[in-house]
Amino acid sequence: MHSVLEHVIKGDAVAVEATVVLMRKNVLDFNDFTATLIDNVQELLGQSISFQLVSATVGDPKNGNRGVVGEKAYLEDYVSKLPAIAAGESTFRVTFKWEGKQGIPGAVIVVNRHSSQFYLKSITLKEFPGEGRIYFVCNSWVYPRDKYNYKRIFFANKTYFAAETPLPLKPYREDELKNLRGEDVAGPLREWDRVYDYAYYNDLGDPDSNTSLARPVLGGSARYPYPRRGKTGRKPSKTDPETESRLPATMSLDIYVPRDERFGHLKMADFLTYAIKALGQAVLPVLKAICDETPNEFDSFEDVLKLYEGGLPVVNKTLIDELRERIPLEMIRELFRTEDNQRLLKLPLPQVIQEDKYAWRTDEEFTREMLAGVNPVSIRRLEEFPPVSKLDEREYGDHRSTITAAQIEHNLEGLMIEEALGRNRLFILDHHDSLMPYLNRINSTANKVYATRTLLFLRDDSTLKPLAIELSLPHPDGEQHGAVSKVYTPADSGVEASIWQLAKAYVTVDDSGVHQLISHWLNTHATMEPFVIATNRHLSVLHPINKLLAPHYRDTMNINAFARQILINAGGILELTVFPAKYAMEMSSVVYQSWNFAEQGLPADLIKRGIAVRDSNDEIELLIKDYPYAVDGLAIWSAIETWVRDYCAIYYPNDAAVRADAELQAWWKEVREEGHGDKKHEPWWPKMETVAELTETCTTIIWVASALHAAVNFGQYPYAGYLPNRPTISRRFMPERGTEEFAELERDPDKVFLKTITSQLQTILGVSLIEILSTHSADEVYLGQRDTAEWTADRTALDAFKRFGAALRGIEAEIVARNGEGRFKNRNGPVKVPYTLLYPTSGVGITGKGIPNSVSI
Repeated sequence: MHSVLEHVIKGDAVAVEATVVLMRKNVLDFNDFTATLIDNVQELLGQSISFQLVSATVGDPKNGNRGVVGEKAYLEDYVSKLPAIAAGESTFRVTFKWEGKQGIPGAVIVVNRHSSQFYLKSITLKEFPGEGRIYFVCNSWVYPRDKYNYKRIFFANKTYFAAETPLPLKPYREDELKNLRGEDVAGPLREWDRVYDYAYYNDLGDPDSNTSLARPVLGGSARYPYPRRGKTGRKPSKTDPETESRLPATMSLDIYVPRDERFGHLKMADFLTYAIKALGQAVLPVLKAICDETPNEFDSFEDVLKLYEGGLPVVNKTLIDELRERIPLEMIRELFRTEDNQRLLKLPLPQVIQEDKYAWRTDEEFTREMLAGVNPVSIRRLEEFPPVSKLDEREYGDHRSTITAAQIEHNLEGLMIEEALGRNRLFILDHHDSLMPYLNRINSTANKVYATRTLLFLRDDSTLKPLAIELSLPHPDGEQHGAVSKVYTPADSGVEASIWQLAKAYVTVDDSGVHQLISHWLNTHATMEPFVIATNRHLSVLHPINKLLAPHYRDTMNINAFARQILINAGGILELTVFPAKYAMEMSSVVYQSWNFAEQGLPADLIKRGIAVRDSNDEIELLIKDYPYAVDGLAIWSAIETWVRDYCAIYYPNDAAVRADAELQAWWKEVREEGHGDKKHEPWWPKMETVAELTETCTTIIWVASALHAAVNFGQYPYAGYLPNRPTISRRFMPERGTEEFAELERDPDKVFLKTITSQLQTILGVSLIEILSTHSADEVYLGQRDTAEWTADRTALDAFKRFGAALRGIEAEIVARNGEGRFKNRNGPVKVPYTLLYPTSGVGITGKGIPNSVSI
């Protein structure tokens, strides 16, 4: 080493050994098994992948003082390294010739002369004289050189602000950001284009196929504001120039997102596997239902349970297992996995009915899931009795609740209404105002839905007791005349108990729709995408905030693009399985009108909903002590906040540093004015002038992308996989006394319940979907983890990240301990499902726990 260093000091050329980790196209592409053979032939013909070091310290006066570019080096042993079809990464040697006078490398130019792309994970200079190991984080698909009008460049894992970037690297940094903005790229974007740009949600409708599939453009108007999505550049539809044309269903997986935003090979294999399994699982019950006397209806709860007892019987399990082992592709092997009762394509039994098939019907479980279920973010404290509406009385009339004190005071454990309000003992699940304006349109279809208010009483043991449910419809003489409402109170016997079960079902239908459209899609998926786009357009990979936030954007654009193609589009799965149907996305736009970034952090959200207050020490105090989502969430929030504060302090010693950061200011300006452009004039946006604002902003982004999304996503199958517990549609109104429907309710209440909620085919489709959405892939990266250990060269940052990981492991232990304490009744409930949705790590599959870094599914 010393002799090498002497040569460098003298300016002599030395050989610098490096390793390159990459993955070839055929590892992922199941339709192109010839890729390896083509690559090998071209390698023998002299074509190759070349690498050139770029100096960070010495400029080339003949090239505008850009960093000096070294000689080309090539992969060694490329032909001899032949991974199996399903293998992953391959490591190769590269030897660079570098002269001491060229300084210290800070980047690498990579040129691909093959006919197909490859995935470049990393480049490592083993021992550079005087510097030691230099690591280049790549994690990028490199296409053949004729696909670009520039050369691909990758930077060492150093961290620099734009103004502090070594001068020889500065133009390369600026050029890379320009390339990602794609300002000179026109027409439909292609898979190798690395362009991040914005578009309205104008690709959900399909008027060219049928006028009934036309949908309003979301975004860009006061009537339908919305966050921006990633641009695809597709042509307008023929019928409506404001609507973007759609891809055929057979090309859904090819919808454009920048190539590095697409699922990795393991994630894509898992995604396709579960999609195919879900399709198979959906087909079997449908075939059986055709032969049923009541097609498209469940005849009993036992009939529903058969969904999880089905599948194909395995005649020879040994043969199936042997077949699995002989098939190389993980995706195909997974299809032949047999379950514990030796049946293929079997729906797993949801957690909510694993211990007790009927505990979900209790009032205790109904209310507990508002605190620890899949939608624990809607409940709020009641501040005025009776509940009031914020709907415009000039347009909608009087919508004050009709619930009276006489209907509930006997259940307040000795308190009067005013006392209960004053002691913070009354809470509400209010789905009245958000749904009422759409009810006439929704109820003109096959769906029959109410706007609901559910009043709750907080007991001394921190559990909730339902007091009353109000079901409301628009006045039959016109919306301007207000609502027609009925109030139902708990009952446990006779037909009144059956009516009460139906009332709870109507509430849950509303809550399921609000959960999917607002809590889940809008507040995590849709609102995060503009941050992904703006970060790639304005924060260089060398920027400290890019390094902080990038892991929390993984796969978000890809899953959102898939959603636009098959889930939230006109006639898509969401419209078929959730009660608002064709009005679903339009409703989410109306709710976005009141979206406020400053309220997306957990403490701010809890205070807004009246669930928490700040004590004399400015600490958050929960008014519901046993609120599993809030208790675990605040611990996670605190850990994220500490990590972000420690990290930002490394690079921003004072507020002036934040204001002076040109890339940061451009990023934040574009988030506000472009990504969330319909909200650009809102006064609540942080000004991004202080370290405190930066810390709070980044903490909120990380919270929403990781913990909030985990809390509202990965409990879907555990709780809603059994649809009677979380019905998504109601098809009949409450039976009225004196009608045949009421007589039927008296004779067979379970059958009426099942005929009222989501139909059999809708259930099968919906359950199959949420099985996919609730599943962790094999390559999931969880909060406190990174997919690249050497994501930064900054030891101080690595130490802070290590502390973050330790804090999260401590929280895991605390969650286990709390779940084991019997005094916290809301943590397990009658269904005996421990609250683990904010437990940071998880294994593969449906686990009901684990916080991925990003909105990745």
